[in-house]
Amino acid sequence: MKRLIVIIVLVMVSTLTAQENKVLPYYEVPDYPEEFTAGTMAARMVDALGFRFYWATDSLTKTDLAYKANEDGRSTEETIKHIYDLSKIIVNSTLKKANTRVNESLSYEDMRINTLNNLKTAADILRNSNDISEYKIIFGEREIPFWNQVNGPIADAIWHCGQIVIYRRTSGNPINPKVNHFSGKVSE
Repeated sequence: MKRLIVIIVLVMVSTLTAQENKVLPYYEVPDYPEEFTAGTMAARMVDALGFRFYWATDSLTKTDLAYKANEDGRSTEETIKHIYDLSKIIVNSTLKKANTRVNESLSYEDMRINTLNNLKTAADILRNSNDISEYKIIFGEREIPFWNQVNGPIADAIWHCGQIVIYRRTSGNPINPKVNHFSGKVSE
């Protein structure tokens, strides 16, 4: 009887965790718009990054977060921090805000949530934009064209999501096998 109760509690906790995860953006890639524009294409790139980041960073353990490929490289947690910083550059561009260095000390969970929300905010702005050239990357007085957003922060963050996937597989915690990156959906 005790075993049955434990199993029921575990199933309930697992179900609640799955429902909570669906509240965060990018459990799945949003449906694509009917119209192809520069804004919808840029938004789709950010959405794809959000989906990859969501699943690369879902349910990481302390062992996963501490994993490093070698002593010279970043740990998984340090890589998540880097992606979080890149997400701030992406969202600041769409908010037309300058990037500033802020020394934050956030937990893995907070960095994950903030990153996903930054990406969602940026994608929503891009999706509704008629002219994405207005979204420059701003460092002080320097304004860098949106083109650099694509080959810079967006591509870099996608690259690092792949690293996290490899790191977590190496540390014994592969991503959910029901995730389909091609469709942007999760099999139930």
